[in-house]
Parts: sequence; C-alpha cells; structure tokens
Amino acid sequence: MTLHTPKIAGNDGRPEIRQLDEAAINRIAAGEVVERPASAVKELVENALDAGAGRIQIDIADGGQTLIRVTDDGCGMTPEDLPLALSRHATSKIDGSDLLDIRSFGFRGEALPSLGAVGRLTITSRSLGHDAAQIACEGGRLSPVRPAALTRGTVVELRDLFYATPARLKFLRSDRAEVQAIVDVVRRLAMAEPQVGFTLRDVSGADSRQLFRADPQQGDLFASLEGRLTGILGRDFTENALRIDAERDGLRLQGLAALPTYSRGSSAQQYIFVNGRPVQDRMLYGALRVAYFDVLSRDRHPAAVLNLIADPQRVDVNVHPAKAEVRFREPDAARSLIITALKSALTGAGHRASSTVGAATLQAFRPVYQMDRPSQPSLSRAFAFQAPDPMAPNTLGFAEAPQAAAFTAEDPAQPFDAGAAQHPLGAARAQLHENYIVAQTANGIVIVDQHAAHERLVYERLKRQMAETGIRAQALLIPEIVELSPTDAARLLDHAPALAAVGLGIEAFGGSAIAIRETPAILGPVNAEALVRDILDELSDAGDSNLVQAKIDAILSRMSCHGSVRSGRQMRPEEMNALLREMEATPLSGQCNHGRPTYVELSLADIERLFGRR
Repeated sequence: MTLHTPKIAGNDGRPEIRQLDEAAINRIAAGEVVERPASAVKELVENALDAGAGRIQIDIADGGQTLIRVTDDGCGMTPEDLPLALSRHATSKIDGSDLLDIRSFGFRGEALPSLGAVGRLTITSRSLGHDAAQIACEGGRLSPVRPAALTRGTVVELRDLFYATPARLKFLRSDRAEVQAIVDVVRRLAMAEPQVGFTLRDVSGADSRQLFRADPQQGDLFASLEGRLTGILGRDFTENALRIDAERDGLRLQGLAALPTYSRGSSAQQYIFVNGRPVQDRMLYGALRVAYFDVLSRDRHPAAVLNLIADPQRVDVNVHPAKAEVRFREPDAARSLIITALKSALTGAGHRASSTVGAATLQAFRPVYQMDRPSQPSLSRAFAFQAPDPMAPNTLGFAEAPQAAAFTAEDPAQPFDAGAAQHPLGAARAQLHENYIVAQTANGIVIVDQHAAHERLVYERLKRQMAETGIRAQALLIPEIVELSPTDAARLLDHAPALAAVGLGIEAFGGSAIAIRETPAILGPVNAEALVRDILDELSDAGDSNLVQAKIDAILSRMSCHGSVRSGRQMRPEEMNALLREMEATPLSGQCNHGRPTYVELSLADIERLFGRR
C-alpha cells in the first residue's frame, strides 16, 4: 500500500507545488492549536489574562462543542483592532523582533483566526474611550465590523466548534470527558493567577450549572496562593504543604510542596508552571519525583504546585503551537534548583508529619455509645454519689485514691517528667503491644511506631556516614564490555562523572561500546550490563538517572530495618524518651523509609470530642 501518492500532479506526472488558500491555511493551523474544546478555552482565557482581566467568566454547552463563551473585564479592543485580531500572525503581545523575550501567554497570533476557521466566532469588545463593536467569523469568512452594546472588556463567543471540519468531531470524547478537560484547564490557569477571579458554568439546557468558581485572592504571593489552592485542592493540601522560595543561578522556585505523609496514589496533584505558564515538561516533573524518591515508595506520588521563574531570554516557549512545552538554555540548572529546594524544605520540616494522619486516626475511632451531656445539677448529684461514705472511714473515694505510677510493668519508681511533656513529641507514658509508644504532650497525646521511627533514624545515620566517607567502588577483575547504539553510548558517557560519584565507573571502549570497570561495592555482585541499560532507560525517560543512588539507598534502608528496634521489644522509659528526642532532632523522621507516618498526634480537644466532653 502506498501512503505518499501525490494528490495534485502536473502534465508530466510530477507533484505540482501550489499556494494554499487562506481558509485551508487557517484550518491547518487550527489542527495544531485547537485539538479539542479545552484547547479553545485555554487560548481564550489566556487572551483574557493577557488583556489584564480581573474577572473571567466561561460558559460552555454540550462539552464545549456547541458553545464556548469567555467574558472578561480586560482592556478590550477598538473597532479598528477587531479585523486585525482575526488575521493570522497579528498580535499585540510581541513586535516580532525577539522571540526569546516572551512575557505573555499568547504571542503567535493564531488562536482567534484558527477558531474562526473551524467554528462560528463572534467577538464583542470595548476599549476605554471607544465605542463597543462586534465582528463575526464563520468558517474563515469575516463579516463587517458593526456597533454593539458592552460596558467594558471583551466577550468571545464560539459556537459549533469544528462545524467546518466535521471529521474532527469524530475524535472528540464524551461530553462529560470534554467538560472535565475544560475544568482541568481552568483550574490550572486559576492556580497561576490567584488574584484573578474565575467562574466556569455549564449552560446546556434550560438551567445553568456552576462547575468551578475561584474568587480573587488578596495579600502577598503566598497568602493569595494558599487561599487559591485551599479552594482548588482543599485545606488538607495547604495545611500539610511547605512553602518553597529558593533562588539559584538566576532562577527562582516558588510554590507549595506537600509533606511526604500527604502523598497521593497518582500524580494528579502535581502542577508545574514556568513564569506562570502551565507546562507539561518531563524533565521538571522528573526532578520533582527525584526530590521525593528517598521519602516515598515507588507507588506513591508527591503533591506540589511550583512556579519556576526565569528570565524569558533563558526559556524558549516557542516550541509547540499549544505552548505546553518549554526548552531551557540551562536545563541542568532548572532541574538542580527543583531538587535542592525541595530536599532542603523537606529536611527543614524535621519530624513534622501531615495532619491528615491524625484525622484518619480519629475517624477510625467509633464510640460504642454516646450519651447526651448531663446538666450541671446531674453532675453535682453524681459527684456527691462518688464521695466517700462518712459511715465508712476506711473507704477511699475517687478523689482520695493514690495515683498509679507510670511504667508499673517496667519501673514503678520512674516519675513522670512534666518538663519533657513540653517537647513537640512529649514524654513517654507507656508502651502498648511492645511496639507503640504513647507519649503525653502539652496539648494531647502522641502514638509512635517504635520500629518505623527508629528505622528512619538509623537510615538517616547511615546516609550521613555514607556522605562523609563516600561510596567505595569495587573494581571488576575483568571489565564488562557493553555494545550500545552510538546515541546511547554518548548519552551514558555524558553522565560518566555523576555515575563515578556513586561508584559506577564506565569509559569508552571504541566504537559505540563502553567498558564497565567499577561497580558500587555496597551492591555486591551485580549484573552490570543490566544496570547500565536500566540507567539508559531512565535517562531517556527523565533526562537524568538516580538509579544507582536509589539502589544504594535501598540497601541502606534494608540495613536500617535490620539495625533498628524491632517490634515486640520492650523498652525502658529512658529509651522511649531518648527515641522521641532523637526524632525531634532528625530530619524526615515524621515518615518511615517508605513514606508512611512514624507517629500519630491527637489533640486533647479531639480526644474530648470523642468522649462527648465538647
């Protein structure tokens, strides 16, 4: 079967080169810019943001296929601007002199003419000091500009998307799926612009339905961002997220990154922006994964909203018409900033664990019976009933009974250290089931998994020792030669210094072969060729590899498991308190080596609420 048969041929049978008409050009451009209704919404909302809008309303019908209407209060356009706005490559965002100095969402001048080429587009706009005007475009055919009624800003209405290219309709998904894609686009843009108000409504049928709303947020960067993310991702996220604000090599990273114990089952709560632009960049998302790989198991994913700020001259956003991809002049600097900033924030969080752990614990409690809180007279009668009987002087009432000493099973003379209770993790009061330490804090109790907690402490100690002494390399008696493609060999040799730092020594061996001369001694006998090929797969997928380091850390983790306090071992009070103090002083001790919490904290108020005392 021949796939490349020319459609147009001259008299001599050769393919004839012809200039396409404007309508065909616009439809081709639309195929790149507008893949589905969500793409159209993205382009129109970005135009509204570039116009300085403070509030944006989006109305859709039938998954965006029959109607997309975006209303904003931005600067608007004059009647003379409207025909230009529907001309290809006409834009107010850039002057064309420098395509590496992009400071706006849009800059190509393709969105509006592309939408007008495949749908029925109407633009109504009014700029300050000018009359409102309207222009329409159907299937690429422009109508004359005419007067209109509008107070301010712009209303762009797109009806019957892809009516001019009906074949594209066959590739759309269900209305529900298209609506969800639109919601996701609006959510991402709302995260990027917390000071702007967004409303998304579904106006299919007689009644409208609000799908998303985000009111404008006030305050500084973090105050407005936290307010916006609380509304979008929920209060649990913002309460368990760390503020990120780091600068290095002229790049700056800002945003929120959640604690490891707030991990997710998928990457759905990972949002990365570059200069406020939502992007899908494998290298950046890979860096986020690397920053957490030492505190999360492979089946868990971190949650984060991060904005990487860079001089526009150092970022190329003119990579793809959808503008979802970017290219950095110094990609290693961007990747390194994300990893170091996040690791530093996680380390600085110390023993902190997410509040959702305590909330889940409270939900696990089920009161057997809940009585109404008694009145004050009833309480007085009850207390009187519990008082000592005056006719039986040797009988002790509750108030006179001697208090039981703590740790009666281990050390009856051990007094309770009230001062230790002021520490974040409190003072140990008991050990339950030979595995759980119960500590009293100033405002509640803490339950610690002794094995998981000590495992983390030993692991961090081993990592510090490894960092101080380095990773010893084991020379192979006979170097292992691995034949690779020229591209793979070059990619691997580019990372040879980084691999040598973790004990894997490689060098070129003529042609496209490499020689593996050393492997990390801590790994013991290892299939060196399989290891190298796994590293290549990771380099191809994420642009960098931490596979060797991950394997070393996995061994250290196993060593820490065997070297830690085992479940079932009874601990003395001083040992339990020593464990609590070391947890408070050790970074990342709030989660075990796999990201599970090492302790649960319950406030006194929550405990009293369980018993109906509040």
